Amino acid sequence: MSIWHSRGLAGRYPSRLSSVSRWIRLEEHTVAEDVPGPPYAVRAFYVDLENIKLVHPLVVSVRTVDRSETADGYVQTYRVSDRIPVGPFTLRTSYVARLWVPVTGDVLSEARQFPRVRLCSAVAFEPIEVGTRVVERIRIEAPRPLAPMTTRKAVEAHTEMLAGIRRHFELAPN
Repeated sequence: MSIWHSRGLAGRYPSRLSSVSRWIRLEEHTVAEDVPGPPYAVRAFYVDLENIKLVHPLVVSVRTVDRSETADGYVQTYRVSDRIPVGPFTLRTSYVARLWVPVTGDVLSEARQFPRVRLCSAVAFEPIEVGTRVVERIRIEAPRPLAPMTTRKAVEAHTEMLAGIRRHFELAPN
């Protein structure tokens, strides 16, 4: 059973086998980084989007909109503003991001932007000899004309975000 199904979110996270509109393209990518910190600390850093704005290259502001406790942890909703460089221009965009944070296990997220862009991820924090391997499985849905740029920018940004988390823990005092 996938994390999407076990959390009751399978309908929100379509698989490659589900039909996606001929106007919408779905891509899946995995990014990972080894971070020199214990899994509980790396996970705590990751789930606080105030920290993520320090390491995510596109995020400029984060505001908590809602938080609700669940039987297994909590769900937190944020309003996020990004600046996305496109050639000589910079596009500002604002969107809603939601994190499902169980007491243990993968952290799930969903970001919804205009026009019909969805980024969903499941993030695992695996203990390794040198600390934590952060593995983010990303699903990106976007209108076909925007999909190549959207996917490229998202994968680049999330790769840099994980590298930023690694640098943060490298510089943190023991």
